[in-house]
Amino acid sequence: MAVETLVEQKLGVNTVMKIGDRIRVKESVIVYHHPEHRGEAFDIKDTEGEVISIINQWQGRPVSANLPIYVQFSKKFKAHLREAELELI
Repeated sequence: MAVETLVEQKLGVNTVMKIGDRIRVKESVIVYHHPEHRGEAFDIKDTEGEVISIINQWQGRPVSANLPIYVQFSKKFKAHLREAELELI
């Protein structure tokens, strides 16, 4: 049985998104680590990026990350998000 199948069964993780998919943030998400607005509240709603990782394993064991989708928006800005906060482009 594949590791992905085990993760889906044990954790209920069944993401439609894949690494390399283009996405857009569809909900209001406030971040404080945006490089141009560091330390300030900044809403990334409608920002577009690319999925660079989906966190479902750590050291070969399945995990249930709270924010499993890792997205790169620009060279200096990446963020972990929930699948419900994103839409495929």
